[in-house]
Amino acid sequence: MLCQICKNKDATIHLTEITDGMRSEMHICERCAAEQGIAVKSQIPINELLINLLAAQPNDDELADPAQQQIACPICGFTLEHFRKEGVLGCPNDYEVFAKSLQPLIERAHCGKTTHNGKLPSTMSQDTRKQIELLNLRQQLDTAVQNENYELAARLRDEISEREK
Repeated sequence: MLCQICKNKDATIHLTEITDGMRSEMHICERCAAEQGIAVKSQIPINELLINLLAAQPNDDELADPAQQQIACPICGFTLEHFRKEGVLGCPNDYEVFAKSLQPLIERAHCGKTTHNGKLPSTMSQDTRKQIELLNLRQQLDTAVQNENYELAARLRDEISEREK
């Protein structure tokens, strides 16, 4: 599909706008988007992100555990060695089979977060945002105490106290 503005290059940006119940679509190239002041947020496919994370850690101890290297998924036959080469998993069951090895990698990719907390509406008040953040911190604190991770629990307790001031 050609750009609707310059009618010269392939359209790589597809905008959909709904105003008063009416839907309008615009298909434009990157150059015309830049000229129109439309910011393009590039996204990295998850397999490329994981491959880059693995490549950045050549002595990756998490994936080097010999016991984990021998494990194969009973459903798809996938191994960690195959994951290292391809950067993708074979089936959803692989997340459970290789949980011990994947956990540090996932934490590193998501700045320590391993659960999806959802998105907050941009129109939400700052006070409501702070309350939600405190709630999330308290949940993390409960989990840390249950897992007997007292060092993390102490840090979370301190952060909660600091935010409540």
